[in-house]
Amino acid sequence: MQMQSIEVSRVSAAQRLERLPVCGYHRWLFLVISLAFFFDNIDLATMAFLLGSIKADFALTNVQAGMIGSASFVGMAIGAICSGVAADRFGRKPVFQISMLVWGAGSALCALAPGPVALGACRVLLGIGMGMELPLAQTLLSEFIPTQKRGKYLALMDGNWPLAFICAGLLSYAILAQHSWRVLFALEAAPALFLFAVRRYVPESARWLESQGRYAEADEVVANIERSVMRRLGLDTLPSISPTPVEPIAGGRGLRVIWSANYRVRTLVVGGLWFFALLGFYGLNTWLGALQQAAGIAVTKSVLFTVYISLGGIPGFLAAAWAVERIGRKLTCVTTLAGGAIATYVFGQLLQVAAAEWAIYAAGACMQFFAFGMWAVLYAYTPELFPSRARATGCGYASLCGRIGALLGPTLVGAIVTWSTSDAVFLFSATCFGIAAACVWCFGIETRGSQLETVST
Repeated sequence: MQMQSIEVSRVSAAQRLERLPVCGYHRWLFLVISLAFFFDNIDLATMAFLLGSIKADFALTNVQAGMIGSASFVGMAIGAICSGVAADRFGRKPVFQISMLVWGAGSALCALAPGPVALGACRVLLGIGMGMELPLAQTLLSEFIPTQKRGKYLALMDGNWPLAFICAGLLSYAILAQHSWRVLFALEAAPALFLFAVRRYVPESARWLESQGRYAEADEVVANIERSVMRRLGLDTLPSISPTPVEPIAGGRGLRVIWSANYRVRTLVVGGLWFFALLGFYGLNTWLGALQQAAGIAVTKSVLFTVYISLGGIPGFLAAAWAVERIGRKLTCVTTLAGGAIATYVFGQLLQVAAAEWAIYAAGACMQFFAFGMWAVLYAYTPELFPSRARATGCGYASLCGRIGALLGPTLVGAIVTWSTSDAVFLFSATCFGIAAACVWCFGIETRGSQLETVST
C-alpha cells in the first residue's frame, strides 16, 4: 500500500522532464553523447576505405575479404542485444562506459593483428564494443530530450554518421598515402578515453531509474537538471506540469516486454526494417572502394570518390531531421528508403555504362543523401516504440537485426562480385531498401508529437 501511494501522489520524472524548455543543458548533453557516437562511427566507417588495402596486403579472395568486412558485425550483433538487456537491468550509463573501453581495446588490437584470422577476431571484439554503444546512445538521448524536439535531436545525433564517414575517408586518404592501414586502427583507439567525459557529464536516465522503482535517485537526477536549466535560462520558476500518462512499473522488463502481445508487431516491424536497411547499406558501402579499385582506380582516388559522394549525406540527414518533426517518422522513413532504392539503382546503371563523371558523382551523392537520411530516421524512430523498462532491449534488438543484415551484406556482395557483375550489387541493395520501405509503410505506426509514455503504453 505504501508503494502504491508513492506512485499515485508523486510527480513523475517524465512529467518534470517534459515541461523543461530545451536549452544549453540539453544541447551540451547532446554534444557529449553525440561525440561518443561519432568516434564509434569513425571506427565503423573505416573498413569501407581499408578493405581494398587489407585484401591486397593479405592476398585475400573476394569472399575472404567480405568475411573480414563482416567480422565487426558479428561482434555488433552480440554487443547490441547483450548491452540492451544489461542496460535495462543495470542502467544505461555504466554499460555505455564499458562499451567505449571495449571498442577502444578492439581497435588497438586490430593494429597489431599478424594475419587475417587474428584481424577478424579483433574486428569481432571491436564490433562488440560498437554494438553495445550505438543503441545505448539513442536510448539515453531519447529519455532526456522533451517530446517537441526529441525526433530532431535523435536524427541530428545520427547525422554525425555521414560526418564520421567523411572523416574516416579523409583520415584514410592521409594515412594510406604514407603508412599502413595498421596506423589508422591505432589512432582510432585513442578516442575511447572520451569515456571520462561521459562519466562526468552524462547522468543516469531518470526514466529508467523510475521504471525500477528507484524514485529518490530519479528525483535527484531530475532536480539537478532542473537547477541547471533554471540557471542557464535565468528562471525563478519552471513551467507548470501538464497531466501526462505515467508508465506502469509492473509488467517485467527486457525481452519479455518487447515480445509481449502489446509490442510484438512493433518488434517484428522494426527488426525487418533494420535488417533489410543495413543489409543493403553495408553490402554496398563496404565494397564501394574495393569495386573501384578492382576497376583499376588507384586506392587514394577511390577513397576520395567515396568521400565526395558522401558529402550528399550531410544535407540528407539535415533534411531528415527537419522532416521527422514536420511530416512524421513513418513517412520520412519510407521516403528515404524508397528514394535510396531508386538512387542506388540509377547510380549502378551509370557506373555500368561509364557515364560522364559529373553524372556519376551526382547520382552517388543522391544515393548517399537518401541513405544517410535513412540512418537519421532509424535512430529517431526506434527508441520511441518501446517503454522505459525495455527501451534499451528494444533498441538493442533492432540493432541486432541490423547487424545480422550488415554481417551478411559484405559477404553476399563478395559472392555477387565473384559470380556475377557489379551491376547486380546495386540491384541487390536497391531491392533491400525497397523491402524495408514496404515493411514500414504496411505495418509501421506514427510517433511524431507523442510523449514516450504515450506511445509506449
